[in-house]
Amino acid sequence: MSKDRTSGRSGLENTAGDKSAKDTHYAALRRAHRDAKRERGEIPTPQPQKRKRPGADGWKPPALAPDQVYLYGLHTVRAALANPERKNIKLSATQNALVRLEIGPVEDLGIPVEIVSPQDIDKVLGPEAIHQGVMLETRPLPVRRLEALKDSPLLLVLDQVTDPHNVGAIMRSAVAFDAGAVITTQRHSPTESGVLAKSASGALELIPYIQITNLADALGELHRLGFVTIGLDSEGPAPLEGTFSGQKVALVLGSEGKGLRQKTRETVNALARLDMPGAIKSLNVSNAAAIALYAARSYLKM
Repeated sequence: MSKDRTSGRSGLENTAGDKSAKDTHYAALRRAHRDAKRERGEIPTPQPQKRKRPGADGWKPPALAPDQVYLYGLHTVRAALANPERKNIKLSATQNALVRLEIGPVEDLGIPVEIVSPQDIDKVLGPEAIHQGVMLETRPLPVRRLEALKDSPLLLVLDQVTDPHNVGAIMRSAVAFDAGAVITTQRHSPTESGVLAKSASGALELIPYIQITNLADALGELHRLGFVTIGLDSEGPAPLEGTFSGQKVALVLGSEGKGLRQKTRETVNALARLDMPGAIKSLNVSNAAAIALYAARSYLKM
């Protein structure tokens, strides 16, 4: 009897072991199948979970007036304070951050300066904001008109690029290649904000950020001003380098996922692609903007 019971237990253990090994095998196959689909772009890659800073769960953003903007970060605030077109209201900073700003006597700023703790700034911006101990309350920059850009040879137009981090990175590239403005839509585009300004790392103060109501109408106005508009498309009929013409160029880039809208495709003067010899044929919109700006500047120098 004892021997039989022992044999029975061994059989059960073997069965359980076989089932566990089979489950592990199928789980590995499922993971490999999912990974292959992600590599082909058929399903999205999950975003990594960020560790929340203390107090993030209970924080609620304060209600802001339409003309109220909070900028933060040393480089961003320094650039805003140096911009004569900015109408600044109040500077809040820790004692250490005020020294690191290197802005000279605070009396010369012409606005109130408040010494605060990092936690005081967290209450306004939220504990996730990387503010470096400095926050500037200001007004939005003055609205610019397309007519004011008629003498600029290079513009960048964004068709509903929604991520403020991407738009900020695009602004940096636009300033680096001396574009006359970044033009975007009022809807489905980031407004002037602390996140956008921080991502732009000072570039928001150096280039007009023009938000228009109707992109097709704006492209028509650019045509009347003498610009050749070129839409970037991964499946464009010709490489960008061979598509340039005229003395003034407006590059048009689409949203992160959908690309250019159909109406935009029909309105631009030409569609072009960035020719890439590698296996990947599309880039993040901010990377594509930098490459396209470089190509356009190279053409305009000829």
